[in-house]
Amino acid sequence: MPDTEKIASFAGKKVIRLVSLLVVVCFVSFMLIQYSPIDPVRAYIGEMTVSPEHKAKLEEYWGVNTPPQEKFLNWAGNILKGDFGTSLIYRMPVADVIKERSMASFVLMAISWLFSGVLGFILGIVAGMNKGTWVDRAIKTYCYVLAATPTFWLALVLLMIFSVSLGWFPIGLSVPIGVTADNVTFFDRIQHLILPALTLSLLGVAQIAMFTREKLNEVLSSDYVLFAKARGEKGLDLVLRHGIRNVALPAITLQFLGFSELFGGTVLVEQVFSYPGIGQAAVAAGLRSDVPLLLGIVIFSAIFVFCGNLIADIIYEFVDPRIKQQEATV
Repeated sequence: MPDTEKIASFAGKKVIRLVSLLVVVCFVSFMLIQYSPIDPVRAYIGEMTVSPEHKAKLEEYWGVNTPPQEKFLNWAGNILKGDFGTSLIYRMPVADVIKERSMASFVLMAISWLFSGVLGFILGIVAGMNKGTWVDRAIKTYCYVLAATPTFWLALVLLMIFSVSLGWFPIGLSVPIGVTADNVTFFDRIQHLILPALTLSLLGVAQIAMFTREKLNEVLSSDYVLFAKARGEKGLDLVLRHGIRNVALPAITLQFLGFSELFGGTVLVEQVFSYPGIGQAAVAAGLRSDVPLLLGIVIFSAIFVFCGNLIADIIYEFVDPRIKQQEATV
C-alpha cells in the first residue's frame, strides 16, 4: 500500500475511533451524573434556607424535572454547534473555564511529564547497565515503592515536610495570596509549582524506569551486542552506541501512553495543593453537580488522553517500525 494511502487509512481510523469514543464517554458520563444521588439545587445552596419559590426557580434553571434523555439530546445538539453551555459554579461559558484552568494544568503536566521521563529513562539505563548489583536492586526497590504509593499520600507527605515543617515552599495555590496578577513574578509561579510538579514527577518515574531497564537488558543480551563485545566494545560506549538508541523510542512511546495516568494524578495533586487547574475544577464540578462544566472537562480529558495515544501510535506505526517487527516475532 502506498504511503499516502496508508496515512489516509490510519487517519480515517483514528478519526472514527475518536468520534466513537467521545459519543460513548459523553453518553455514559451524562447518564451517570443524572442518576447520581447529588441534588444540584441542594449542592448549590448548601445549608442556606430558601423559599419554595426561589427553589422552584433554581430547579427550573437547572432543568431538574426535565427527562434525562431530553436533556442529553439538547446538550449534545449544543455541543455540535460549539456551545458547551454555561458553568453553574463560575457563571461563565464552559469553554472559557476550561481554557483558563487548562493553561495552569498544562504547565504542571508538561514539567512533570518531561522530568519523570528523563529521570526514569536515566534510572532505567543505570539499572540495566548494573544488572544484579546493589545499584540495580536499589533502583528497583525505589520504583516498586513509588508504584505502590498513592498520589494524594505522597502529595500530603511532601506538603507537610517542605511547606508546613520546613517552610521552604508555599502551602498551596499557584500565586501568592493577596497579590494582583500584575505583581506576580516568574519566581513566585515557580515556587508554587515545584511541589505539585515534584509529586507528579516522582510517581511517573517508576513505570518508565522499569520498562527501560527491561528493554536495555534485552538489547544487551542480543546477538549483535554480543558481537560488538567480541570486537572490544564495552562499558558506557557500548550502551550509548547500541543500547540507548534502541530503547529510546519505545520508552518515549510508553511515556505518551501514560497521559491518562498523568491526568488522573493531576486531579489529585491539584486538590491537595489547592492548585487552580482543570483537575480542581473537575472535582468542584462533580461535588456541586455542575453538569455542563463536568461534561466539558470529560470531553477535554478524553481528547487529551486520545492525543497521547495517537502520538504513541504514530511512533509505533511510522517512526519506529522495529517496535511492530519485534511484536510480530514474539
